[in-house]
Amino acid sequence: MLQFFKRNKTNIDSVIVPHESWTEEKRDASIINWLNADQTMAMTLNYFATKPDLPSVLNKAVLRDYLRNMIISNNGGLIEVDTVKIQGVNAVKAIFKVPQTPSGMTYLASYTIPFETCSYVVKLQVPEMGTTGTREALISNRMLAKNELVIGEEGMEGWMEDPYNPTFKGGTLMNKAEDPKYDADFPDHPLTIARKWLTEIALTIDFKPEVRKLKEYNY
Repeated sequence: MLQFFKRNKTNIDSVIVPHESWTEEKRDASIINWLNADQTMAMTLNYFATKPDLPSVLNKAVLRDYLRNMIISNNGGLIEVDTVKIQGVNAVKAIFKVPQTPSGMTYLASYTIPFETCSYVVKLQVPEMGTTGTREALISNRMLAKNELVIGEEGMEGWMEDPYNPTFKGGTLMNKAEDPKYDADFPDHPLTIARKWLTEIALTIDFKPEVRKLKEYNY
C-alpha cells in the first residue's frame, strides 16, 4: 500500500517536456536543465512542492501587475502574459525580456502550471547573440517610411509601450518590432525562437496521471 501511494505522488518526472534534441546538464528533485545542441539557449523544468505564490490566475490584471513588478526589478519588461490551456491543463504563459550587457536582450519564455499544492514551470532562456538590434532597426525604418511613427523630442513616439498598460513607463518596455506579426520576417531572432518553442511545448508536453488528478489552482 505504501508503495502504491509513493508511486502516485507527483515529482519532477510527472511532467514530461520534449527534449530529444537537448542535452541534460543538471537534474535533481526540483529542477532539470537542458542546453540545445549549439548551446545558444537553455530550457528548464522546475517542480515546486508547495502552494504557488501567484496572487491570481483568474484575474489577469492582477496577475500581469504581479509579474510586471517582478521583472522590472531586473530592469526587464513584459512581452506577453496570459492564461492558457496546454493539453487540457491550466497554465500561465509569459514572455519577458531582460537587457544584456553591453547590448541586446535575453528573452525568457515560460509556462507556469499551478495546482493547489504544487506547481511546475517550464522556461526557455534565449539570448541575443552576435549583431543585435537588427529587427528593431528594420521595423522602425519601415514604420517611419510609412508615417506610422513620429519623431518627437524624446525619440520615436509610441515605439515602446507596455502591452497591457500604456500608462506604465518602468523597466524595459516592449517595442513595436517585438509584435508577433514580425516573427515570420525574422525566423532566427531569439524572440521568434522563444515563441516557436512555447508552441512546440504546448503541443507535445505530457502530464502523467498523478498530475491530472491534482486540484487546480483557482484564485
